[in-house]
Amino acid sequence: MRSVELEARFPGVTQDDAYARIGDFARYSSLVAAVRRVTVHPAAQPGQLHSDWEVDFRNGVLSWSEADHFDDERRLISFAQTTGDFETFTGQWGVRTDGDGCAVRFGAKFDFGLPSLAGIIDPVAERVLRETILGILDGLLGTGPVSTDGIRVGT
Repeated sequence: MRSVELEARFPGVTQDDAYARIGDFARYSSLVAAVRRVTVHPAAQPGQLHSDWEVDFRNGVLSWSEADHFDDERRLISFAQTTGDFETFTGQWGVRTDGDGCAVRFGAKFDFGLPSLAGIIDPVAERVLRETILGILDGLLGTGPVSTDGIRVGT
C-alpha cells in the first residue's frame, strides 16, 4: 500500500475556518482543474457524509465513493472509499492551531490492486494526489502556505 502525507501552515487562518473550508468538498472542483466533480450526500447520522468523486488521472478519470466522518471537536475528517477504482483508499485531514494561524495535515493510503503495474501507476498517483491537495489548500485557504513540512510519499 502506498501513502502520501503532507503538512502545510497558513498564517492568519484560524483552525475553525480552515476546518470548515476543508469540509466543503463540493467546492473542490471549482478550485483545481484535476477535480472534475464532487457530489456530496448527507448521511443519516450527524458528522457523516457520503461523497462521490471524479478526478483526472493520466489519460482518464478516477471515480470513487467514500464515507466521510467529521470529528468537529478534534478538527479531523476521516475518509474511506466504499466503491470505486481503488482497491483501497483511506485517509484523514487534520487541522490545528499553529502560532497566529493553523497547520493542516493530510494523509492518505491507497492501493490500486494491480501489483504488476504498481511501479508505473503508484508514483504518478502520489504526484497527482500531492499536487491536487496543495492546489485545494491554496484555493481554500489563501495564496499558498508559508511552508510545507513533512511532505512524504512512499510505501
